[in-house]
Amino acid sequence: MKKIALVFVVAAIMISTNLFAQRTSDIAGGKDYPLVSRFQGSYIDWYQEKNFDRYFMLSLKDNNLDKYEIDGKIVRIQYDSQKGHSVFEIYKSYENALKNARFEILLVLDKTNCGINLSEQIYDSEFNGLNALTEHNSIGNNYRDGRFTYLSAKKHIDGKDIYIVMYVTVYDVVPLITFDAIEVKSLDKDLVTVTSLETNLSKKGYLALEGIFFETGKATLTVQSNTALQNIADYLNAHKSDKFFIVGHTDNVGDFTTNMTLSENRAKAVMTELTTKFVVEANQLKAYGDANLSPITSNSTDEGKAKNRRVEIVKQ
Repeated sequence: MKKIALVFVVAAIMISTNLFAQRTSDIAGGKDYPLVSRFQGSYIDWYQEKNFDRYFMLSLKDNNLDKYEIDGKIVRIQYDSQKGHSVFEIYKSYENALKNARFEILLVLDKTNCGINLSEQIYDSEFNGLNALTEHNSIGNNYRDGRFTYLSAKKHIDGKDIYIVMYVTVYDVVPLITFDAIEVKSLDKDLVTVTSLETNLSKKGYLALEGIFFETGKATLTVQSNTALQNIADYLNAHKSDKFFIVGHTDNVGDFTTNMTLSENRAKAVMTELTTKFVVEANQLKAYGDANLSPITSNSTDEGKAKNRRVEIVKQ
């Protein structure tokens, strides 16, 4: 797949002091999406990659803002650009590059055709918690001055649909670019099977439950978890004399007490789902939270954090 290069005329960069501490290098682990280059002179301030999750695309229906869901691999990058570049210049550069690469432009929103400021939804979780940046990268009231553009595009590449979503706004006088790439795919099958449960619980006494998904920052299970939950239930119902702990774990981001509560609530959510919807006997299970006390790898990278956010089943 050929990488798209952004083509634009570089405006003179104004040099002035500002309270906003402009980034001059990428964050550790940050990288451009392989298909699309960054806007010249921008630096990565936020990077997150999810193997599989829900994503909500914006749409206009009868002149009202609406949304629809797509599922797949999600890459989110936020760039700090340079003072002197306008929101329109950045948006138009990406739009031209995507058109030249034969992407279909799905939607363009700005203050002329959108009656709300999308910053409040995209940055502050009001519209959709999954799509929102974390509190760490939410940027306060300074961006709410009406300067924004939302662009979504789509192309079928190598047998799969790829969506690109751009949101450009301004913090103080510095343009911020939020770039999302969604590679549509089906959930990997057989992440948790009766065989894998049998093997790991017999040999190790525990198993991390892959295929269990929660809404971001919450203890609410998503429907994508049902296949794994059914397999877990099949195993438990075939071993009614055995008892198990369901243990929730988090990464080291955030307050420890909050993480302890979240990890316990997620374990309880799995236990409740198994006993109420999948007919597992309640006396087989106990739920506990361990917060970030038992990492399986370093929390120094996003990949490590993702592995440490898990729910395990442990034989009593």
